Amino acid sequence: MLFSGLTSDSIGRKPVMAAALVLTALLAIATAFSTSLTSLLMIRFAQGAVLAGVPSVAMAYLGEEMDASAIASAMGLYISGNAVGGMSGRVISAIMADYLPWRTAIGIIGCISLLLALWFIRLLPPSARFQQQRFTPTSLVPSLVYHLKDPGMLCLFGVAFFCMGGFISLYNYIGFRLIEPPYSLSQSLISLIFLVYFLGSLSSAMMGRLMQRFGRRPIIRGTIAAMALGTLLTLPESLPCMVLGVAIFTCGFFGAHSIASAWVSRRAVTYRAQASSLYLFSYYLGSSISGTLGGFFWVSFDWPGVAAMICLVVASALACTELLGRRFAEHY
Repeated sequence: MLFSGLTSDSIGRKPVMAAALVLTALLAIATAFSTSLTSLLMIRFAQGAVLAGVPSVAMAYLGEEMDASAIASAMGLYISGNAVGGMSGRVISAIMADYLPWRTAIGIIGCISLLLALWFIRLLPPSARFQQQRFTPTSLVPSLVYHLKDPGMLCLFGVAFFCMGGFISLYNYIGFRLIEPPYSLSQSLISLIFLVYFLGSLSSAMMGRLMQRFGRRPIIRGTIAAMALGTLLTLPESLPCMVLGVAIFTCGFFGAHSIASAWVSRRAVTYRAQASSLYLFSYYLGSSISGTLGGFFWVSFDWPGVAAMICLVVASALACTELLGRRFAEHY
């Protein structure tokens, strides 16, 4: 992801995103033909590597092409698209896997993704404000250090790290809880919980207008508080209460993510793609670390342990926003 931003600075935003989307779809199709766990992991590793060419570059593209007053709304819509895509892939593949081999299900998802990638290439306007920079690998470190020296950026990277860590932990392990007694739900029914992504999509799309009306500080505080409240609502054994908790948590997460990512794009006056890359690097690093730690809490303490870990992670995200507010109150 860090190198994709540097590459897009040299050859342009659209070519990098287009190549990444097409290769990701083709690798998804290749997954259907994997013959062993080793080959499956290798294909998935390659898929993650090429997919890195989309998120940070897309954020940089929006930051360049959109008017400053529209960045927050545009980023919210982009993230809502991520939510719909994530939900659709999970729900459609899970339902198909109840009736078809899992390879067939993932292969079909890959074909759908390839068609959407070609549609993207046809519809996305070329960059109008992009300023090409010469590709020099040695410029990678200075561009990253430039943003890492900014305490405000570090706080935003912390928000990404902790919020995504809590989000992936909840969705990674809530399914294990629902597949066990007293719920004993099927994969198809469990996948329907991802329909609350629609609420997350609406939440992120609304953030731009809410920020313009109330400001960033109360809104991002509210979204992170919603994540904590949603986590607590998953503790009772009541299935409706659990679904409500996941819905509130999801709305809070996508709201916080859209605010923080738009803020990064607006705060970065130079090396914009690298700023987005660092934000998303922190975002997925939180996913990897918290998502893995959640497994230890699940094994040792069951769902209450996972929920406690998520609350701790969410509290850390709130601490980052408070630190940001104190240091940069005039921009908050």
